[in-house]
Amino acid sequence: MENAEITIKITPDEALVLSDWLERVQMTDLSRLVDDPAAWVPIHKLAGTLDKTLPGIFATDYPERLEAARRRLTSGSLGEE
Repeated sequence: MENAEITIKITPDEALVLSDWLERVQMTDLSRLVDDPAAWVPIHKLAGTLDKTLPGIFATDYPERLEAARRRLTSGSLGEE
């Protein structure tokens, strides 16, 4: 398994909510939450990948999109709008 990559598939709603959460977490004092410096590497990589993949994070209606994604995820009605 050395040098193999791992692929994780998530829905667009999951990606949007995770991206927002990671952004908020990175803006706080993460040393209390993430005490392992090595963990920062995948955290930043994941956050950067989500930022590049989600053009909606720069949309003017981003707050509404995020809230709608949160509602869908918590209601269990994934993929429905």
